[in-house]
Amino acid sequence: MSAQAELVALFKQVLELCKIQEHESLAVLTQDGERQDYAHAYLAAAASLGAQAYQLNVARPADGPGTLSKQTALTGNRAAIDTLKQADLLIDLVGLLWSAEQKEIQEAGTRILMSREPVEILRRMFPTPQRRRRVEAAEAMLAQAHELRVSSAAGTDVRYRLGAYPVITQYGYTDRPGRWDNLSAGGFLYTGAYDDGVDGTVVIDRGDIIFPFKRYVEQSITLRIAQGRIQRIEGDGVDAELLREYMDRYDDPRAYAISHIGWGLDESARWDFMGTNPALAAVSNGPDGRSYCGNVLFSTGPNLELGGSNDTGCHLDIPLRRCSLYLDGQAIVEEGLLVPASLRP
Repeated sequence: MSAQAELVALFKQVLELCKIQEHESLAVLTQDGERQDYAHAYLAAAASLGAQAYQLNVARPADGPGTLSKQTALTGNRAAIDTLKQADLLIDLVGLLWSAEQKEIQEAGTRILMSREPVEILRRMFPTPQRRRRVEAAEAMLAQAHELRVSSAAGTDVRYRLGAYPVITQYGYTDRPGRWDNLSAGGFLYTGAYDDGVDGTVVIDRGDIIFPFKRYVEQSITLRIAQGRIQRIEGDGVDAELLREYMDRYDDPRAYAISHIGWGLDESARWDFMGTNPALAAVSNGPDGRSYCGNVLFSTGPNLELGGSNDTGCHLDIPLRRCSLYLDGQAIVEEGLLVPASLRP
């Protein structure tokens, strides 16, 4: 079997998980003609299932770090947005996440699947219904909680007052109208606190990861948080200096808001992936780091995906190792290990 035929077969399995039907329409979004192998494979897979499939290619946006709100290939392109709102399923090969355009398309009922990982990761971290069941079991626990607390031996002790925003799950496919997911981006979930409802200290310790830096922290960083915002970034090492300068570059006070919080549930994800596979990690968006079992995923910046109004362009995902996470006092993660049997692989 050729590499392209294998890709078509892989994406056919994906579309079957997404329950694409013969009467439905599928759009593949690309920019500047990139990822044509993926685009062609999705179109062929959709055709084999009887769906009405098409590709929409748009120009790359001319933005960069420092943009206050996220600019995407769809920003200002009303014709393209309206076209995609008519699709039943959108395959996003561009990366619309945390954008106003994605939010509008979802609200129209289009389900969206982002698909940007290298094929090696697609195979290893391919989604399963079993993983979905564990993620949804965790969702039921998180949705009922009023307070989330994270602590660690390194000094983290932070509390989130919950109830303002829904729980968002990721398990790699989407079969419900308006739902977004990310193929082979791991199994995890998250929610957000009230905008002023996060207080305490987060210590980013040695071995924790900062995205988008794709960097293991070597010297600890301490974040002092009050009323949902980072008040101080403490630390004498280059890691703290890099974090301070990166966030300051946006010149946007909303960059310091606390975004989502959750934990990883993916048994196929590996914390050490960036160290053991640096070449592949360099072209990946980091699903291993964000979703390995028992990490606590602490994030800052935008909260559009949760239903909030913060659309700052500065978004940081920081998976924390060896932390404990409690929901209304019940241990869900203890020192990096999943506690409830229903959440363990």
